[in-house]
Amino acid sequence: MNYLIAVLPDRTKAEAAYTALEKAGIPTEQLTILGQGYKTADEFGLIDPKEQAKKRAIVMAYWLVPFGFAAGYVFNLITGLDTFDWAGEPGNHILGGLAGAIAGAMGSIFVGGGVGLSSGSGDALSYRNRLNAGKYIIVVKGSETIKNKATAILREFEPENLQGYQES
Repeated sequence: MNYLIAVLPDRTKAEAAYTALEKAGIPTEQLTILGQGYKTADEFGLIDPKEQAKKRAIVMAYWLVPFGFAAGYVFNLITGLDTFDWAGEPGNHILGGLAGAIAGAMGSIFVGGGVGLSSGSGDALSYRNRLNAGKYIIVVKGSETIKNKATAILREFEPENLQGYQES
């Protein structure tokens, strides 16, 4: 499936472009307008980078927290550190494991969440920002010929951005 996404500055241009696409014979079920009064980014399915970052942090925590616990426990066992006199030998190993688990949790939050937030959204974040700025987006989905036909029509409306995507 091919997608063509055009960012238009205001509602009147978006509606005029939508009408022109309809008149050109592009089926309305293959046309979508995103913006105030129309579909939202969430309704259309543009991924939310914050949600993706949260999911990645949780997935990383599943293996980093237990690994961190084991690493902290083994490190304390090997080095023989007696950090907390009151805990005794097995207690120190367990506290070392807990410190490792905390380090694993922090790693999953900072790496999984932070890197996911900054790089995991692709173009969706820029489209969301444009919608938040009051712009309108027209999405045309269909075959390559429909995409090419829509490209020629949408260029007449001088969109701020015109981008084609191919779903794999």
